[in-house]
Amino acid sequence: MLSHLSIKNYALIDTLEVSFDTGFTCITGETGAGKSILLGALSLVLGKRADLGALQDKKIKCIVEAEFQVKKYGLRAFFETYDLDYEELTLVRREILPSGKSRAFINDTPVTLDIVSQLGNRLIDVHSQHQTLQLGNNDFQMKVIDALAENTEVLSNYADNLKQYKKLARELEELLAFQSNAHKEHDYNSFLLKELEATTLKVGLQEELEQQYEQLNNMERIIELLAKGNQLLMDEQVGVLTSLSELKQVSARLSAFGTSYDALHQRIASSFIEMDDISTELQALVEQAETNPQMLDEISQKLQVLFDLHKKHGTSEIAELIALREDLSEKVGVTENLETTIGQKQEQLEQAEHKLQQLATVLHDRRKKVIPQLKEQLETNLTSLGMPNATFDITIADSNDFKENGNDDLAFLFSANKGADFGELKKVASGGELSRIMLTIKSILAKYEQLPTMMFDEIDTGVSGEISNSIADIMQQMGKSMQVFSITHLPQVASKGKQHFKVYKVDENDVTRTRMKPLSDDERVVELAEMLGGKNLSDSALAHARQLLN
Repeated sequence: MLSHLSIKNYALIDTLEVSFDTGFTCITGETGAGKSILLGALSLVLGKRADLGALQDKKIKCIVEAEFQVKKYGLRAFFETYDLDYEELTLVRREILPSGKSRAFINDTPVTLDIVSQLGNRLIDVHSQHQTLQLGNNDFQMKVIDALAENTEVLSNYADNLKQYKKLARELEELLAFQSNAHKEHDYNSFLLKELEATTLKVGLQEELEQQYEQLNNMERIIELLAKGNQLLMDEQVGVLTSLSELKQVSARLSAFGTSYDALHQRIASSFIEMDDISTELQALVEQAETNPQMLDEISQKLQVLFDLHKKHGTSEIAELIALREDLSEKVGVTENLETTIGQKQEQLEQAEHKLQQLATVLHDRRKKVIPQLKEQLETNLTSLGMPNATFDITIADSNDFKENGNDDLAFLFSANKGADFGELKKVASGGELSRIMLTIKSILAKYEQLPTMMFDEIDTGVSGEISNSIADIMQQMGKSMQVFSITHLPQVASKGKQHFKVYKVDENDVTRTRMKPLSDDERVVELAEMLGGKNLSDSALAHARQLLN
């Protein structure tokens, strides 16, 4: 519900702070007092476009802030979706800057106008002539029927199953499309796969082969260098080991003269051992080294195969060839098992369709059951609203398609007069009739689901006193389960409000301002009396006003 509204620097309003309660609230005021200005300001926090001309003082910004109690609306998921702080007492603020720029905030977090609009639609429903166009929309009509049938849970299950059904249908379609080209692609993919499978592929293989190729291709030079190294170590006259051996003998004699000399000896001895080990390994490599033209040719061929595969498939790493091989293997496998896969997918689709049809049948039966109840409530309420001959012809029939809300085709026909043919609402009902039908539907919906705050703007225009009483009774009844506002010129409606606010103008320093205030019981009597008989209050008007309030 809307609990508080703050407006600064908007049109004729310099500053306005007003708090609202639950139930049915009436707002009255003379024509031109600023009731439409109030709605205009409220529309800003509902996401409507801002107009720089709305600033009263063009030098300072306009701020409209509305406070909503949102606990009953189940909006936590909405706040999480847009990464907003969820507060049961939520603040929505719009600012229009003198530059013409507009900013929007939800709980002090900057948001786009689209997000504000989405939230606003869930918080306040402004009843207008434009909104009555929804009456001709099949989705809206079905929503009304589903509310009476309490189909929320079934619709949720249906939506989940419809999503799965469409997914399976899409996958089957893709498989069938793939099958049509599969035979041509299968032979080519099989050829590529056999080519890759005929080659040993493992990560690091190419680097290993390249290293072996380098060694075999330069084996004569390697043998020459190994021999030279062995000679430098083993030469009896000037070899490194011969010199180290003599050095070790010298250091051994020095070691007896102190720990520092002994440490030096240990290091020399360790170096001798290491060089002796290197000599042994170098000798082994000399003995093993030999040219092998045959192995060199084999490795060269393997590298050439890898090079050709890289060039053919546009790759540079063996890991890419392995991934390609696995992908081709999967494609070939899918093709070879395509008939089985398609059969399994068709079976899954049939099962999903059967489950979906079961849920659609449940929806159909429950809807069909409540249609007489909806028809009776509509016609009874419209009779009290001055449409005694209004009748509806509401039917549903199975269709061949699974829609977002079932597989029903809905015919929602209307006739306002006896003997007149039934027709579509938008074609045969007048604007006034549509407004009263919408009011009736909203009053019915209020019994079955949590509706947003309802704002009726002069819905009672042009109706008689008796009908206005009925309109007021409906809105008062709705106010028992939700918050309802009515901007009205009729005392019969204004008297039924739990709260009553008056919008009026004052002149301050040669500037006209719009004000709004809650009325006390005595002030309500005066306001109603003025609405009944004008500014010159008579005893009869005051008495009539008291009677209306009682």
